[in-house]
Amino acid sequence: MTLDGKQNRHAVWLLLATWLVAIASLIYELIAATLSSYLLGDSVRQFSFVIGVFMATMGVGAWLSRFIGDALQGFVRVQVALGVVGGALAPIVYAAYAFTGEVQLLLYLMLGSVGVLSGMEIPLIARVLKDIGATQFRFENVLSVDYLGALIASLAFPLFIVPHFGLMSASLMFGCLNLIVAGFSIAMFRDRINLTLKLACAGAFALMAAGLVQSERLVSVADAALFQDDLILSEATPYQNIAVTRFRERTRLFLDHSIQFDSADEYRYHEMLVHPALAQATRRKDVLILGGGDGMATREVLKYADVAQVTLVDLDPRVTELFRDHTQLKLLNDEALSDPRVSIVNQDAWTFAEKNGAVFDVIIVDLPDPKNYSLSKLYATEFYAILIERLSPRGVLVTQAGSPFFAREAFWSVVETWEETRNPVNPSGALYVRPYHAYVPSFGEWGFVLASPYEPAPRDLAWPEGLRYLTAEIWQQAQVFAADTDRVPADVNTIQSHALVNYYQDGWDAWFE
Repeated sequence: MTLDGKQNRHAVWLLLATWLVAIASLIYELIAATLSSYLLGDSVRQFSFVIGVFMATMGVGAWLSRFIGDALQGFVRVQVALGVVGGALAPIVYAAYAFTGEVQLLLYLMLGSVGVLSGMEIPLIARVLKDIGATQFRFENVLSVDYLGALIASLAFPLFIVPHFGLMSASLMFGCLNLIVAGFSIAMFRDRINLTLKLACAGAFALMAAGLVQSERLVSVADAALFQDDLILSEATPYQNIAVTRFRERTRLFLDHSIQFDSADEYRYHEMLVHPALAQATRRKDVLILGGGDGMATREVLKYADVAQVTLVDLDPRVTELFRDHTQLKLLNDEALSDPRVSIVNQDAWTFAEKNGAVFDVIIVDLPDPKNYSLSKLYATEFYAILIERLSPRGVLVTQAGSPFFAREAFWSVVETWEETRNPVNPSGALYVRPYHAYVPSFGEWGFVLASPYEPAPRDLAWPEGLRYLTAEIWQQAQVFAADTDRVPADVNTIQSHALVNYYQDGWDAWFE
């Protein structure tokens, strides 16, 4: 059968619509997965759950499509519904988290709705193509166009959409895309679409477009409810959500809504992280900092005149850029990231440690807590074995290790993991490992672990001038653990077991769920 010009235009439009709606559907899935990892933690588990729920509900939608009598009007209705539900996905979930703190059930209900609607699309399009006599457009061709759209969405989401639009605007924008598809379908088949559906499409588009125009204001309202202080900066990067708040003279940094520092007490944390290691090191010429993109640890390192080179490795270039160049934020680290002795490398910590063959006198590991598998691997014995190879024979390494009070087993798992890490200088002997802790009001009781191929020689440690918290007496007290934080049995953390993730989640959930 040969198609006339009108039929051919209709067929081509339906294939183009397939491509567009495939992009939108996968974007909604990625938005839901990213939101769940931001707000609920454990990105591997959340991404897995989101993919499973989305695929299953798509299957339900494909099955339900058989009960839709008029395939064309059914397809348009699905696009209108997707435009509203998918477009509102990020705004509603984010607002619910900001105002109530409860989000999981709502997120999965909306995700399931998007999945059901998305599952209806391809069967309905295939039926419309058959109805208009476009039999040469085989079902496998429709699927090929659908899969191509999914590929484009998966590439565009991390590289372009999140960095330039953020989750809120992206959700509303692709809601508008579904409604545009509905609108063009109405225009192409105007004689077959009833007035009620036309008005519903126009009204839904006006609603989503208004939300898109006001998306920055919506983000500000939600953030204002989420954070107690005034929000001075909020950005989404390909790696995380960055928020900086201020109350009077206090500045706080949040990454993925988890506090990283409060300027009122961050000196306690950073002095305890940096100075015990540098004071015990016999040589401090070359220092490596993994994480710490806010520059606070770098500020403390630069208090030693014999430090010649500091290499700061942080994954997110936007964090280091902000704390190097932002007029207010750079003052918090005394403009340490602009010091000529500091080199900034924006790279994954594992990749850097594995591929960079340099040796360092002191290594400071200031990475986020191991709340998911991707972070847990940076606390695994396999990574520690790489790190210790980058340490000079008499060098000292220190890592932040979480709270020995709130997540006791997690802290001692880090200690156990270091104790089981091979000593490259003395393969028959263990590393010298020294756990210690300090009280930081913003975090509570917080722990650190020193490691070195050799036990440092006993001597009085010389602290730099101007410290606000750390003294010789505080250092002695820091090495003594109370009965409720003292050592408990804990498994070594490996990239196979990820025991640390469960210890961490169980510990914090027991206190704050």
